[in-house]
Amino acid sequence: MFDISFTELLLIGVVALIVIGPERLPKVARTAGHLLGRAQRYVSEVKSDIQREINLDEVNKLKDQMEDAARSVRSSVEDTGKSISQPLTEARDTLQNASDSARKAFSDTTGTASAQPDAPATESLAEPATQDAAAQPAPAAPASDDAPRPTDAPASTPKGPTA
Repeated sequence: MFDISFTELLLIGVVALIVIGPERLPKVARTAGHLLGRAQRYVSEVKSDIQREINLDEVNKLKDQMEDAARSVRSSVEDTGKSISQPLTEARDTLQNASDSARKAFSDTTGTASAQPDAPATESLAEPATQDAAAQPAPAAPASDDAPRPTDAPASTPKGPTA
């Protein structure tokens, strides 16, 4: 701490012995030692407080850096989520519109078909039983609600002159 050599300490001791006297010198030396110890502890506490403050500043800086990094990651994730959800929302809306229009078209075709009267039952009985089974259309499989239903194709007619 202080740059004092051994000879300087010896000189101070001799002067103290002469001034204070041999009887009171041990008591004064003990008191000086206690004061020097208190001063060293005080200096040590001040050093540790300064070191804690420096460490606290470093920790606060590190904490701020981590919070900034977390904020940037969070905003990045939110931006990515928005960029992904926007096309999905558009696709869902388009699919919903297509589904609604298909349902409307289906309900329009079934509404028109039910409005037309069915052919009389006597015509179907009058058909000859000798008709070829291959000429009759196959029954249509039930379609799902979202898929358009196929319409019955007219029976093929021969392309020759008819009598």
